[in-house]
Amino acid sequence: MPLGKAINKGLHDAMANDPKVLLMGEDIGPLGGVYRVTEGLHAEFGPQRVLDTPLAESGILGTAIGLAMRGYRPVCEIQFDGFIFPAFDQITTQLSRMRNRHEGSITMPIVIRVPYGGHIGSIEHHSESPEAYFAHTPGLRVVSPSNSHDAYWMMQEAIASDDPVLFFEPKSRYFVKSEINLAENASPLHSARIARVGTDVTVVAYGAMVSTLLHAADLAAEEGKSLEVIDLRSISPIDYEPVLESVRKTGRLVVVQEAYGNVSVGSEIAATIAERAFYSLEAPVIRVSGFDTPYPPSKVEAMYLPDADRVLEAVDRSLSY
Repeated sequence: MPLGKAINKGLHDAMANDPKVLLMGEDIGPLGGVYRVTEGLHAEFGPQRVLDTPLAESGILGTAIGLAMRGYRPVCEIQFDGFIFPAFDQITTQLSRMRNRHEGSITMPIVIRVPYGGHIGSIEHHSESPEAYFAHTPGLRVVSPSNSHDAYWMMQEAIASDDPVLFFEPKSRYFVKSEINLAENASPLHSARIARVGTDVTVVAYGAMVSTLLHAADLAAEEGKSLEVIDLRSISPIDYEPVLESVRKTGRLVVVQEAYGNVSVGSEIAATIAERAFYSLEAPVIRVSGFDTPYPPSKVEAMYLPDADRVLEAVDRSLSY
């Protein structure tokens, strides 16, 4: 099943199981969203539960906060990653703090769906990776699936959470098919997973970059190098135990992300592993990221985004120590 269809299926099943789940966003109704991720849900559940909203992200989130206070479980779509910033104040200074302000007496079961990242030949505001802003904010959970199975199950787990969840969807993977088990899920929402077992270097990513790491691991194997690939799945909180266990085995770590490298999720992972597994490291933790510039025109997108070659160059640097 394509990842986008898996998210659609996850939304459908959550709505079918709980009448308090409703969807809100721009053009998500009869149109089914820009990427057709909500296609068919308006026809089945009606306009009272699949709401086309005005072009006003702050209004969408403000309304969702009120609905959550009244017992609903809103799922808000931000049409593109770069459009989330008009709602930044609502998310980071209101939504994230509501449970703490009320000492847990109210819940904030809001999911914010954010199609994010590049690889689609688009421009700035349509290819951003703003996840670190929200991972930095206490009170928010931040996750990103890399495959269809995780997309289906993580969406339902996010909707079931009583805390607000930022659900970052790698839009470049929407139409990529992968296996999905609709009957059983082995991985809780905030757990990391070993996507490929290896012995020489640990490589870590989330979202679309996981497929880049798996491609790099295939190429590395042809050269006799064994990479262990870890899919974080959750960006806040981060499940560090699989990463620490892997680094204690390999002695090396490369962290990969599309986002800017400065003050990023990759920075936090590098610092934490250096702190908690210092005596296991045979080389410095190396980060591979997008460059610290605004997102470039589509003609040079391929040079801006990390690819298998940049990952393998980092692997070689790590192994040179």
